[in-house]
Order: sequence, then structure tokens, then C-alpha cells
Amino acid sequence: MSKIFHFLIFFAAMIPIQMTGQAVPQIIFDTDMGPDYDDVGALAVLHALAAQGECDILATVASDGHPSIAPTIEVLNRYFEKPDIPIGSPSRNAPAFTAENSWNDSLIHRYLPQVKTNSEYPQAVKVYRKILAESADTSVTIVTVGFVTNLADLLRSGPDEFSLLSGKELIRKKVKNYVAMAGVFPEGKEFNVYQDSVSSNVVFSQWPTPILFSGFEIGARIGTGRHTAHMNVRNSPVQWAYKYNLETFGGGKALSRPSWDHTAVLVAVRPAGDYFYINGPGRFIINPDGTNSWDPATDAGHHFLTHKYPYRIVAELLEGLMMYTP
Repeated sequence: MSKIFHFLIFFAAMIPIQMTGQAVPQIIFDTDMGPDYDDVGALAVLHALAAQGECDILATVASDGHPSIAPTIEVLNRYFEKPDIPIGSPSRNAPAFTAENSWNDSLIHRYLPQVKTNSEYPQAVKVYRKILAESADTSVTIVTVGFVTNLADLLRSGPDEFSLLSGKELIRKKVKNYVAMAGVFPEGKEFNVYQDSVSSNVVFSQWPTPILFSGFEIGARIGTGRHTAHMNVRNSPVQWAYKYNLETFGGGKALSRPSWDHTAVLVAVRPAGDYFYINGPGRFIINPDGTNSWDPATDAGHHFLTHKYPYRIVAELLEGLMMYTP
């Protein structure tokens, strides 16, 4: 591939796509936003795509039980001039993790006008049910880039002030697409799945609409953040988070970070086949020990991505979106 081609791919990431004759994806973004920091880049990509008119962000919900997660999401929504996007606090059953370098707390104290915790936001399942009930039928795309505990709660939920439908009925009626950063293909053990394997099993065996998986092996090969960390822009929590974490996360310096969560956002908004091969249908299986495997002989409406382009091509596209400033 020529350097000119790489530049064109990088530049094209920032050109608005004109949507004609169809509604843009309506996104609910469900993130653990820690302990890792690729979630920061993923939410930046989502806001960049929304700013270009390629999607609408209906809600951003937290799936990690550490008190700093929902406030971290608020910092980023505020930076991208979308402070009114609903934010949901994680399920009471959610695993609770944060990073050893405490980047979440540092970011909150640095950028949020008033320090908050998860307890000051509505429960994620309430946000889900309200947003889904208010949405047109088969119009919503859900993207999970962390634990699926919130979705397990949603599946188990019953009628409430927002809808007389059960959670499963509401999902079937309102959700068009579900993209999950989860699993390893065709088999393996992945953090988002095994840390709450009970919820993972509930969601991936009972979900009533098709699921597209962006597995660990997809984002692991796509390094981003190097250019974002050195953007010449003031008061950017995205720039700060990448610079701070590339220098301190995991006890050593790094040039870039894998883009696990970015890829899920990208294919939730843009056609997945433009960037990756799509495999399936088949069935994603959670084993008792938290590992996962792939059954190609059973059509459960599940599909997963494999790489199509050299890793640097998608990395440059994603980095271009990450560097969007409002």
C-alpha cells in the first residue's frame, strides 16, 4: 500500500458521509470505561461520527461498578458538547474494576465541574427501558464494549412506567442491531465475557435479535493513540487520557494501545463489510469456566469479524476520528 493511499484512508475518516433515503443508526453505547482506556477512544470515535451526521447517540451507560465510571462518561459527553445525553449507572451486579494508575479519578477531578459517583445517575436498566420505549420499532443499535450485566438486567426486567412489555419483548420490538466487543474467535477466554460469565451466558443465549461480535483478536492488532496523545489542543480529556495512560498504564511506557472498543463502534455505525470480513451465522457459546467457543453448525443469528485490511489501515482511520475536536 502506498503512503498516498494511507493518507487518503486517514483523511476519509473525517469526511461526513451523506445518508440518503435511510435513517442513521440510533446508538446506545454501553461501556465499562475502565480499567482500560480504549473506551475513551471508542467514545471519541462515536462522537466524531455523530458530529458528521452518521449516527445519533441516544444514551451512554456504564457497565463497571467502580464509582468513577459514569462520571468519566459525563466528562467526555461534556467535552463533545453533548451534556444532555442520558448516562446510566451500572447494574448492582456489575464487576467493579479501576486501573492502578487511577486515571478515571484523575480525569474526573481535572475536568468535571463537580466530583460525582455512579450513585448520582439513574440505573442503566431504567435508561435502557425509557430510551427503547420512546424509540421507533426496530430502530436502535446497542453497542457493548464491556460487561453485559446491564443487558442481563434488561432481559430480566418486567413492565414498568416506561413500557408494559417485558425486557425481552421490548428488545425484540425496538432493537435493530446489537454489536458486542466480546469473546475470542473461534475460541478463547476474554475479559468482558469471563468476568461476568453468568450475565454473558444469559445475554448471548437469550438475546432475541442478531448479534455481531468484534472479538479480542480484532482490536488487539489495531494500535491507536500515539497521535491523539500529542494533539495540539487545549483542555481535551481525550488527549489527556491517552498521553497520561500511554506513559503510565501497566507500569510502563507505550507508543499505542489496542483498539478493541473502537472497532465495535465503527461497525455499529458504518457497514461492517467495508472494513472487515463477516463470518457466520453460527452460535457463540459460553463454557462453564468462562471461556467461549464458536459453533458454526447452529444458526443463532450470531456473526463475528475477521480482518480484511492491513492493521495500520483501520488504525489510521480510527485515529483520524479519535482526533475530532468539537
